[in-house]
Amino acid sequence: MTEINVREGLIHRPWYEERVRPFIGKPLVKVITGIRRSGKSSILRLIADFLLATGTDPARIVFINMELMAQDLFRDIGELHRFVGSRRKEAGSPLSLFIDEIQEIPNWERAVNSFLADGDADLYVSGSNSKLLSGELASLLSGRYVELPIQPLTFGEYRSFRSPPGADVDLFPEFLRFGGFPGLHRVAYEEEAIFQYLSALTDSVLLKDVVMRNAVRDVGLLRSLLLFLAGNIGNVFSARSVADFLKKERRSLGVETIYNYLDYLESAFVVHRVRRYDLRGKRLLETHEKCYLADIGLRHALLGYRDSDIGALLENIVLVELLKRGWEVSVGKLDDWEVDFVAARGADRLFLQVAYLLADEATREREFRPLRTLRDNHPKYVLSMDRLPPSNDEGIRRIYLPDFLEGDW
Repeated sequence: MTEINVREGLIHRPWYEERVRPFIGKPLVKVITGIRRSGKSSILRLIADFLLATGTDPARIVFINMELMAQDLFRDIGELHRFVGSRRKEAGSPLSLFIDEIQEIPNWERAVNSFLADGDADLYVSGSNSKLLSGELASLLSGRYVELPIQPLTFGEYRSFRSPPGADVDLFPEFLRFGGFPGLHRVAYEEEAIFQYLSALTDSVLLKDVVMRNAVRDVGLLRSLLLFLAGNIGNVFSARSVADFLKKERRSLGVETIYNYLDYLESAFVVHRVRRYDLRGKRLLETHEKCYLADIGLRHALLGYRDSDIGALLENIVLVELLKRGWEVSVGKLDDWEVDFVAARGADRLFLQVAYLLADEATREREFRPLRTLRDNHPKYVLSMDRLPPSNDEGIRRIYLPDFLEGDW
């Protein structure tokens, strides 16, 4: 097995580290969000390491991990406030305060607002729920926070962890089979061990971040919904199709409950819902959204690895790559045609088609025609696993998909 790129037990993720650094020391709460075990804790610890390396007094760095039973006393925000005040007094200057999985502290928003208002700490927090920044926190902080969403490892990151720089090793089949949760690099690289880890992780996410947080009573139905979503990556989602699926299993779930459960899964970052965008009318559509998973490893844990579903897996991988790079993603509708992904970031746009192989002329026409119909100057890509030199057809670039994932675009 290739040696993993680890310093003091931590795996570096430069893309994220560099995006936090401009906000270090600024009067803003730095909020790291993402699915459980996506690497949020490591990002926080790497920031703390950076502060130490650049001269911050160790007495000023305080790290609280709310997953540790020893720190349960901080679930009382009064205790948390007293502790931080005491440490700030000892240090003689504001702390660099890190709180991991802060959603485990009831009414944590009030404590964070107080620390910020009093100037007691430069704050870094993480959480496994997208509702972290809704409601009271948004109104209390009113623009005094920045969010950095964390995704599981993308292919470029996976390669950097699994092989030395410059090594010519084809790791994409392995990535396709195992996915990108960072914890994979701390277990034996044996299929049985990896799938055991992924299964345990899936159960942990469902229990802690979905079932317990939302008081879900019928865990079996929730899992059935997730199984349906995992088996229908990239397909148009409808509550009716879910209900029909459950009916075959002699179970039933009302439309409202289906959408509630879907919302719970999305809030826990298990599922990404991608809305459709009318490229002619320039507007988002309310129906026919698609669902993808936070990482294909979750799908393999639920359904096992299936070669026959490689097209859906490739789409999911490309989506996560786009999200990691900060693009807002929708599915494009152009008359009777579909563009797999329309990615927007400020004034920039990308249009992408994802296919396994461009095996014949009919497949090529299906993938290229929607992009040819678009009359603008934004980049357009067809990504596939064909091992051919890159080409440019009427401004549409065809690229080997793993090369695109590691490219600078």
